[in-house]
Amino acid sequence: MAIVNSLFTWYMKKRVHQIELFMKYPLDVQEEWFHELITTASDTEWGRLYDYNSIDNPDQFKERVPIQSYDTLKPYIERMLKGEQNILWPTEIKWFAKSSGTTSDRSKFIPVSEESLQECHFKGGKDLLSIFCNNRPNNQILTGKGLVLGGSHQINQLNENSFYGDLSAVLIKNLPMWAEYYRTPAISIALMDNYEQKMEKMAEATIKENVTNISGVPTWTLVLAKKVLEMTGKKNLLEVWPNLELYFHGAVNFAPYRDQFRELIPCDYMYYLETYNASEGFFGIQDQVNSDEMLLMLDYGIYYEFLPLEHIEDENPKTLSLDEVALYKNYAIIISTNGGLWRYMIGDTVQFTSVYPFRIKITGRTKHFINAFGEEVIIDNAERAISQACKSTGAKFKDYTACPIYFKGCDVGGHEWIIEFDKQPDDFESFVDILDNTLREVNSDYDAKRFKDMALRRPQVHNAAPGTFYNWLKAKGKLGGQHKVPRLANDRKYVEEILNVINLQ
Repeated sequence: MAIVNSLFTWYMKKRVHQIELFMKYPLDVQEEWFHELITTASDTEWGRLYDYNSIDNPDQFKERVPIQSYDTLKPYIERMLKGEQNILWPTEIKWFAKSSGTTSDRSKFIPVSEESLQECHFKGGKDLLSIFCNNRPNNQILTGKGLVLGGSHQINQLNENSFYGDLSAVLIKNLPMWAEYYRTPAISIALMDNYEQKMEKMAEATIKENVTNISGVPTWTLVLAKKVLEMTGKKNLLEVWPNLELYFHGAVNFAPYRDQFRELIPCDYMYYLETYNASEGFFGIQDQVNSDEMLLMLDYGIYYEFLPLEHIEDENPKTLSLDEVALYKNYAIIISTNGGLWRYMIGDTVQFTSVYPFRIKITGRTKHFINAFGEEVIIDNAERAISQACKSTGAKFKDYTACPIYFKGCDVGGHEWIIEFDKQPDDFESFVDILDNTLREVNSDYDAKRFKDMALRRPQVHNAAPGTFYNWLKAKGKLGGQHKVPRLANDRKYVEEILNVINLQ
């Protein structure tokens, strides 16, 4: 195994030179992919509708093709689900990644072409390893196995030509044999629908393995870790898996979870690597040690546009190409892909932390924010505030959500939070004050509205009992890695539902 690990590490380093190439020539790479996508799809139904044959440059593309949402592409995707081909992309589409998303309760079915599978999703997975091997040449990752916390939906057959499931299920079903050999647990456990049973089975299966790396959403990884320690009676994960050295994480901001993972894995050698991937594509990888930025991956068959957040409600908003973006400004991401998504708004917002090379941080969702009173609080603000409040009061949070309290009579508005803790703060009222004050420090609009309580009063924070968010997700049938607690909402729907769960407990 050690020889295989050395050979694999050498092979993966070769890819690093290609990554360095698109870092050096980002605009050229994006221009090439733009023309490749337009040319390839010119004879599809969509390409003929917008006359792709006559499009010569990105400006013409932007003028001719409107920005799309899932709802606008849904009629085309529904036909593809029934087996029709050459609609949005010319090659056969038989796989669909089912995603609930975080902006709607409805399921989305994202087409996954062979090109997007190989040149985007699998390439992203290989690049994770390439970057890790480059940054840590003496790693021993392939001397053991990777514990993968996948989604909770088995592959389902729509008809003789179409299949759907969580993205992780689609990827696992299409993995090459060599990759399957290096992962754990078995597929029959990894794709179980019942998440309570799944955690139990995963713990039972993996405590016997030599796990060197873990991939998964932090919240569910913590649930599994606690189950493993409960079963084994060990104090930390290194006592169970002494060769553990790498954790791939994504989907939520890792900063509020970092201290909890340090307790679970108490060593300085542990490597944490953030990824930015979704059903729609693989977008970013943390390529630098001790950094919370991610390199925007530019050669995965995706052409990027960026929409300034302040123009998201405009009738015909102007998007920016890569060479037009500014640092530390919030943008909604618009993608065109080798899976047949065209000028598709995925719902995430990012900021560029550097250009040439282009690195980003996820700041939130286009529909996950609170702006009931002009305060424009985004997830990045909220998570910086909750992290600081936890740090200052010795708390460890597990989950949270927040929403507005609207004006009523003579009362001013405010924000209402529900927070579930793994470790209670030393002083709950101090926690609330620090949360509020940090929000004021990081968001000038919020600070202005909080001035003398003129438009916003001090936040109302509920200290939720253990299991509150779990019980809420369970009641909605949304346990699993694909389903995340919505952090912020501009309406009271989620908070009211969770308060009902609290009242029933």
